[in-house]
Amino acid sequence: MSNHAADDAQLFALGNTIAELLISHGQTIVCAESCTGGWISKVLTDIPGSSTWFECGVVAYSYEAKEALLGVQPHTLERTGAVSQETVVEMVSGALARYGAGVAVAVTGIAGPGGDTPGKPVGTVWIGWKRRGGYARSELFHFDGDREAVRRQTVHVALEGVRRILTS
Repeated sequence: MSNHAADDAQLFALGNTIAELLISHGQTIVCAESCTGGWISKVLTDIPGSSTWFECGVVAYSYEAKEALLGVQPHTLERTGAVSQETVVEMVSGALARYGAGVAVAVTGIAGPGGDTPGKPVGTVWIGWKRRGGYARSELFHFDGDREAVRRQTVHVALEGVRRILTS
């Protein structure tokens, strides 16, 4: 089994765990994705029956899409940029507010190979999680590797965080 096949099997297992937790809590999930391009949503919707607990996935790369689809404030993007704690918190909060799920995860980052800026090298990723009625939690990560490696690590950590908030 190749490393990617093993990683994919691990992601599928993690997705199944999340599905079972969502079902047991009677909740649904929404994903707001920038640097992962819908990969988190894909992992979750690869699971048969996902329509009962997967609300929707929003892939928003541009500032305009983040504003229109997730409610990120223009001044936030102008002041802190797309890859920031403020932006990921507005993404995850906006996803919950707009799409009716009980749990949300949001990611924004620089997967590379370009796009880095001073203080935000390739591999810089902010991930946010939130339960309806709760506070957003966000964390900064610095992942290594090429574009696929950064994205794959982001998906794994984002899903682990979902599992964690569903078991806490």
